[in-house]
Amino acid sequence: MTDLHCTYLGLPLKSPIVASPSPLTGEVDTIAELERYGAGAIVLPSLFEEQIEHEANEIDRLMSINADSYGEATSFFPDVDDYNSGVDRYLELVESAKATVDVPVIASLNGASVGGWLRYGGLLEDAGADAVEINLYTVAADPMVSGSELESEQLELIAVLAGELGVPLAVKISPFYSSLGSFLVGVQEAGAAGIVMFNRFYQPDLDLETLGVESRLSLSTPEELRLPLRWTGIMRQYLSMSIAGTTGVHSGYDVAKLVLVGADVAMTASSVLRNGAPHLATIEAQLRDWMSEHEYESVEQMRGAVRSEAAADPAGFERANYIGNLATYTSRHFDQRPISLRTN
Repeated sequence: MTDLHCTYLGLPLKSPIVASPSPLTGEVDTIAELERYGAGAIVLPSLFEEQIEHEANEIDRLMSINADSYGEATSFFPDVDDYNSGVDRYLELVESAKATVDVPVIASLNGASVGGWLRYGGLLEDAGADAVEINLYTVAADPMVSGSELESEQLELIAVLAGELGVPLAVKISPFYSSLGSFLVGVQEAGAAGIVMFNRFYQPDLDLETLGVESRLSLSTPEELRLPLRWTGIMRQYLSMSIAGTTGVHSGYDVAKLVLVGADVAMTASSVLRNGAPHLATIEAQLRDWMSEHEYESVEQMRGAVRSEAAADPAGFERANYIGNLATYTSRHFDQRPISLRTN
């Protein structure tokens, strides 16, 4: 029997298959279902600081309506005692999830200010979260802000938050950094317990009829696995913190690939959104079958088994692959074209 037990962020997991943030991890019933079908840990949907501040402002606005009235007008005021803010509901989700499942529950936070990161990160810890994942979802759209300035601010934020929290801190990032490898080392030096690669930015679209900008959610495809696969293999030798690969994980074979290049866990959301929570059992079965076929007795035994090829000389390795693929494609393309010889 293959052993899937592993460690992520210092937390013992029964499996490297982790349910990443999605609507399915936002309800206690479906969280329990995800655990039943094999999830080694659950990452809750993000708590957005902007959402919290908006709801707080709405309370202030409602409380100010008819503020100069008296008598019967007091009945117009909302009953604040019964009002659950976004953060209250989220903390209840953390507490309920912890009371329902035995696997680690990781809270997710998407902040907008240092004060917000610290305040809400502490609340998530107090609610019982086993770890906190911060989501650095920032689009560097201001040409007056340099890449080094933005990265320094984020690393300072990570250092402050890691120093304040009493639970492990994971950092989820996009691949869009001026020097991704250097930034990842900086994240580790700032005190993070793990890195999650990669965030998927939702790109806007344009409606040609209304000329309005639309936000459209698209689920990932297996082809998108190549990016976290590449960077996990390159960076594993430089990082002692945990690595979670995410985006494009749709099968047990995808999980095997990530573990082989050095990932501690593989996170998936799109596959279970498409196929339902039972698909996790399929992913686990595929992983076990592959491990048995290739004589791996445990996840720990296979971790990092093939990363050295890419890590030894990442630049040369990638350039050689580029040249080889280009030459192969060119050769294949021209071999399939009919050749016509004309003489005059």
